[in-house]
Amino acid sequence: MDKRQAIGSWLSGPQAAAEDLLGADFGYRGERLGLPQEGPGSVAPTGRRIGAIFIDWMLCLLIGYGLLSGDGMSSAGNWALLVFGVMSLLLVGTLGFTPGKRLLGLRVVSVHGGRLTFPRAALRTALLLLFIPAVVWDRDARGLHDRLAHAVQVRM
Repeated sequence: MDKRQAIGSWLSGPQAAAEDLLGADFGYRGERLGLPQEGPGSVAPTGRRIGAIFIDWMLCLLIGYGLLSGDGMSSAGNWALLVFGVMSLLLVGTLGFTPGKRLLGLRVVSVHGGRLTFPRAALRTALLLLFIPAVVWDRDARGLHDRLAHAVQVRM
């Protein structure tokens, strides 16, 4: 292996390096879960997921600032976190999506198929509020909060 191959494998990430150098085949995101590769029911793309959480956070910040925060922007963030937790718990636990997810065509479902149960939605929301579990992903692009709650975000 020359230096260009080593640098190229480092730049493309560990999955591409393992596929190229070791001949491993990881398949597409969601294949291990029995999800389609493209279209409705496939694993939600990362950009849409980030966009959905941004929309949800801005909505919660607006509610926290406009309705709940009496002393300005300093406490609005704390109120927004509370509103975000309640919104995520209630909406994901009942409908399977938040306003941001709905706008971008995403839904949270159980890996076994069907709706996510309310206790699993509560676990997912609690871990999501901790932030760190949400940014540690597996090869199916599921955060630890989704893995522990046996959930996956899919396209509608």
